[in-house]
Amino acid sequence: MSKLLVAGLTGALITAGVITLTAAHGGPFGHGRDPAELAAHLTSRVEGVLDDLDATPAQRTQVLAVKDRMLGELQKHQATRQETHAALLAEWSAATPDRAKLHALVDQRAAEMTATAHQAVDAAIEVHDALTPDQRAKLARKAERFGPR
Repeated sequence: MSKLLVAGLTGALITAGVITLTAAHGGPFGHGRDPAELAAHLTSRVEGVLDDLDATPAQRTQVLAVKDRMLGELQKHQATRQETHAALLAEWSAATPDRAKLHALVDQRAAEMTATAHQAVDAAIEVHDALTPDQRAKLARKAERFGPR
């Protein structure tokens, strides 16, 4: 069940990656990395993409604000993941795990991930609207290189 939650969280992270497309190539969250280090890495990648797009100062401000907002949302899930792990371990260690409690936990985490995925879609549209058609086309070409393999 823990793998299901991690897979769902990973899905939410991937969805949020749409915001930065190629900027988050390789994923913004590594295992065991410091959150500040990850934030700096992601900021650097987003700024690199903005450089490639010749983004205006106003576009940079808007896109970086979206990145910051989504990064904060995703970092909330990291803390929740630890709580979820502890709750799952406690139930596993019990003589009779509480099925209803476990199902409720899964439902709660799934709802949180869905809400975050919806926020990621809204953020991606916000970034889309901040870019010119030429910038969007350039970013789409870059993103195609990182598609399914």
